[in-house]
Amino acid sequence: QVQLVESGGGSVQAGGSLRLSCAASVDRNMFSRYCMGWFRQAPGKEREGVASISTNTQITHYADSVKGRFTISRDNGMNTLYLQMNSLKPDDTAMYFCARILCSDYNTKTPTILSWGQGTQVTVPS
Repeated sequence: QVQLVESGGGSVQAGGSLRLSCAASVDRNMFSRYCMGWFRQAPGKEREGVASISTNTQITHYADSVKGRFTISRDNGMNTLYLQMNSLKPDDTAMYFCARILCSDYNTKTPTILSWGQGTQVTVPS
């Protein structure tokens, strides 16, 4: 019911910044009612939740590893989810993807994924 298209990935030096975007192909009235999140997975590691955001109330939740550095936000009028990543570290290197998540799980470490995008690679050389 929703298609997610990501952009903004790339390679950046440690300490740098990137902003990831995720465009959702769904009616705006529906998008505003979706809880959304960003996930990442590095080679040899499990997928982990990075950040999540609730519906139009826009309550956010972050993994401890990114608190104070990453900011999740959404523009319901544009059907777009964002992840601003600052002070990037080599440990942040991973494939990042956005997802619609179960709203009741938005503030958990492993929210249930309902739909997700194709992923975008973020590389931070050490």
